[in-house]
Amino acid sequence: MIAVTPSPTAPARTALTAESPLSDVELLDAHVAGDPDAFSALVRRHYDYLWRLAIRTSFNRDDAAEALQEGLVSAYGKAHTFRHECPVRGWLYRIVVNACLDKMRAQRIRTHTELTPALHERVSLRNHFHQDPAYAIIVADALAELPVEQRDAVVVIDMLRCSVAEACLLLNVPPGTIKSRCSRGRAKLATLLEGVSLAG
Repeated sequence: MIAVTPSPTAPARTALTAESPLSDVELLDAHVAGDPDAFSALVRRHYDYLWRLAIRTSFNRDDAAEALQEGLVSAYGKAHTFRHECPVRGWLYRIVVNACLDKMRAQRIRTHTELTPALHERVSLRNHFHQDPAYAIIVADALAELPVEQRDAVVVIDMLRCSVAEACLLLNVPPGTIKSRCSRGRAKLATLLEGVSLAG
């Protein structure tokens, strides 16, 4: 008769948290591999930043909350498409910003206001984007026409008020590239927004 030695009891699994020593990329990879806690840990780690981002890129807190939720659901489902060439935070940023812009375009709010044409050297997104819903709608449409790289640069610098150094870290490109993309994006926006008005 052969004696069977019982296998040792497996140690209890420790749930991942935002304070986990794993990097953002490791958490995202763990999520893709099936870890049930990894994505939640990643979101908790960056939630405050993503919430501020949604607030700055939306009409109001309700829109921001909905867009953030939609963006995170999208990120959850498309995590397997993440390319390891950019920071996870930058990847999340892009998904949430796009969700906010999509919500603006979908709402199609119209108010009676005159829009001042944006000139090449003074695209005044910082002053007007959050004050005038109609302006925000038009800018969202115009931003959608830009190449992704130029749109990211304009949103980060002109809407989120990041410094060039912060934009470099977020988008994983050098300062000269940020400045060049921002300049080209502003020039295209100036053309797209020139002469636009929402007179009733």
